[in-house]
Amino acid sequence: MGEEAKTYAGSCHCGKIRFEATSDLATVIQCNCSICSRAGWLLNFVPVSHFKLLSGDETLRDYQWGKRHLHHTFCSECGIHPFSKGTDRAGVEMRAINVRCLEGVDLAALKITPFDGRSR
Repeated sequence: MGEEAKTYAGSCHCGKIRFEATSDLATVIQCNCSICSRAGWLLNFVPVSHFKLLSGDETLRDYQWGKRHLHHTFCSECGIHPFSKGTDRAGVEMRAINVRCLEGVDLAALKITPFDGRSR
């Protein structure tokens, strides 16, 4: 992957939360912190302008821990974490997309970058 930016459809397992995210998937991160490693997330960060929540706002729940930099959202119906909300170091609002929740992505074709979140 890591080609031209494309708009992907994404959802939780039950489909109540649906969204679109535009990305080239050039940077997909596999973090080893306690929550990311347990959930098996593969993350791609996009500016909020490249993200559109289509449905499920009322179904989203929020979980925060540690330094509380990210809002780890999840579906109150099926429990899947399709994306997180936060800001980057420059204060730009971002979404951390769980790439495993995107349709039509060949995970084997992605270049996955390890990130040592456990040490932060």
